[in-house]
Amino acid sequence: MTTALPDIEHNLEMVRERIRRAAACADRDPDSIRLIAVSKYMTPAHISRAMQAGQHAFGENTVQDALNKLALIQDPLNEWHFIGHLQTNKARHIAANFAWFHTLDSLKLARTLARHAEAAGRQVRALLQVNISGDPDKFGLAPEAVAGFVEAFLEAGLSAISLHGLMTIGRRGLDESERRREFAGLRELGVACSTRFGAPYFAELSMGMSDDYEIAISEGATMVRIGSAIFGPRPQ
Repeated sequence: MTTALPDIEHNLEMVRERIRRAAACADRDPDSIRLIAVSKYMTPAHISRAMQAGQHAFGENTVQDALNKLALIQDPLNEWHFIGHLQTNKARHIAANFAWFHTLDSLKLARTLARHAEAAGRQVRALLQVNISGDPDKFGLAPEAVAGFVEAFLEAGLSAISLHGLMTIGRRGLDESERRREFAGLRELGVACSTRFGAPYFAELSMGMSDDYEIAISEGATMVRIGSAIFGPRPQ
């Protein structure tokens, strides 16, 4: 028996309205905030329903699951974001299939990704993943390591990768003030890097998920990654 899909159209409209309200409260243009529908573990039917409601930016975090869906969903309007940790040996799939890569955290990975992107005649827009909280269970650069990484990245001349900003994953179980402190920390790091290296490299802040994206918007997020609030619980 086919499981009924959640009301994805309604959920998307509710999320968009909350984004508009959060932006207004922060005196920001809501059009400056990109909604990424996190479709990891969701079926092509979920994604197609979201597309029918005008959603075209999707986030995936495992390579094989993403490739299976990309083979079935062909739409030139779609913009695919890879938001999960990536092993170097799978970098060729990112270069060939994704417009955005949110989780760059090593120069070795950057070199490999750039090589595959050049071979494919593509350019990948990248964000540096920052472990803003120092959580040992999370990937990403330590905040104090970001400047040194950017210097090395720019010196390497990896023209097939364009650096656009920072990304973080907030810790679970925090109260609002603690979440706000983490997001503010990423924003402040982005401002410092923008001043040092140039604004074009640090225009984007990818932070905020289903349970905290309004806080993230108030602290400057330009990309929010929303999954369960749109698609409901992950299929088992």
